[in-house]
Amino acid sequence: MCPKTQPRRRGLRIAVWSLVTVLVVAVGLVGVVLWQNSYDMDEQRVTIRHGGHTLNGVLAVPADGRKRHGLIVYIHGDGPVDATHDDGYKPMWEANAEAGYASLSWDKPGVAGTPGNWLDQSMDDRADEAAAAIAWARARPDIDGDRIGLWGASQAGWVLPKIAAKTPVSFVIAVSPAINWLRQGRYNLLAELRADGASAARTKAEVAKSDTTRRLLGRHATFEEYVRAMGGDAGGMTADRWGFVSRNYTADATQDLRALRGVPVLLTLAGHDINVDTADTERTYREVLDAGGALTVKRYPDATHSLLKQSIEQSDLKITLTALFSPRSLFADGFLDDQGRFLEEL
Repeated sequence: MCPKTQPRRRGLRIAVWSLVTVLVVAVGLVGVVLWQNSYDMDEQRVTIRHGGHTLNGVLAVPADGRKRHGLIVYIHGDGPVDATHDDGYKPMWEANAEAGYASLSWDKPGVAGTPGNWLDQSMDDRADEAAAAIAWARARPDIDGDRIGLWGASQAGWVLPKIAAKTPVSFVIAVSPAINWLRQGRYNLLAELRADGASAARTKAEVAKSDTTRRLLGRHATFEEYVRAMGGDAGGMTADRWGFVSRNYTADATQDLRALRGVPVLLTLAGHDINVDTADTERTYREVLDAGGALTVKRYPDATHSLLKQSIEQSDLKITLTALFSPRSLFADGFLDDQGRFLEEL
């Protein structure tokens, strides 16, 4: 036997076992991802007719064998959001299912192949859409029409009370909701400038630009006028987005919140929110709703606007890995448990 044969065979065995080890680890990791992203509920695609249009949605129902369940209707925040919010809603839906509630959500118009354009909507349009979805749900034999509530985040703060004024709801979960569009916009601008360490000169220039935008909105300026006023630099603003802002910039939830008096409301606020002035939000909710004793406020000091843990949201890599291997851990400690407890105590 050639003296070089044994080392070659030994090297081949090492290579083979190394490959086997890598494959086993890879299969194990895939298994963990599949297991962590499997949820204890039954999901079904649904279609809802509204105003001659079709809403493409998802209904997530508890897999507990019961014939009827309460329902939580999800109202999205800003942006082109699909029914599951890129699966980000699913840990919440599972928590809802554990409390005996189904969850209903749908793609915004123009998202995931749904016809229309969400930027063409006003807050009232969005409320009408949700009211139609609730009417659809009440007609289903598997939904308890007396136990239908709302969940809404951020921009949904202007939509939730409008829905309650149109159709009865049993409860509301409001996550980082805004109160006044213009105040919220100014707060967000200054908070982002502080986070960027902006100089006084840059801050002054950005505030001046914001003031110009407000004056243009006040006189119903066209998008072309806006671009000219910005020196030809739209700064990411599009004609559709300008139309959306023009329709909605006067939004203020203060008066509309009266429709929620007597309705159990869970208000959840983050400690690191640069989008919404949570102090303004809590103050307004308490002024309008506290008298009825139906308001519960929960604060999460380690959370960002989206109620994710700040330590995770600061890193794209951490978000990706956590979403893959432990999606329920994305949210601030206690966030999912508190919502489940709120539902069970209803």
